[in-house]
Amino acid sequence: MRTYELMMITRGALDEPAVQQVVQRFTKVIADRGGDVQRVDHWGKRAFAYEIDHMTEGYYTVVDFTADGPGLLELERQLRLADEIVRHKVVRPAARVKRRPTPTPASP
Repeated sequence: MRTYELMMITRGALDEPAVQQVVQRFTKVIADRGGDVQRVDHWGKRAFAYEIDHMTEGYYTVVDFTADGPGLLELERQLRLADEIVRHKVVRPAARVKRRPTPTPASP
């Protein structure tokens, strides 16, 4: 199982409950395929930087989850087929590394 981050943009014409149902549908796809949803972060309705298919705004949602290869392929297949989803992207986040504070040089 690997960790992934899904960013999806849902149509701006939908209302909040409909957006919640879409997000729940895709988190259920992850869970049904043996994955685990760790966090769902709703960013709300935002304006696009440019027009997409005659739309100017959409609901942004970020989902952190773990899944195996076949589960990820099924999730992406269903995201491509969903009419409610304007755009989506799945990435593997970089490992988070603790950084030490940089020592300040001593002044003479």
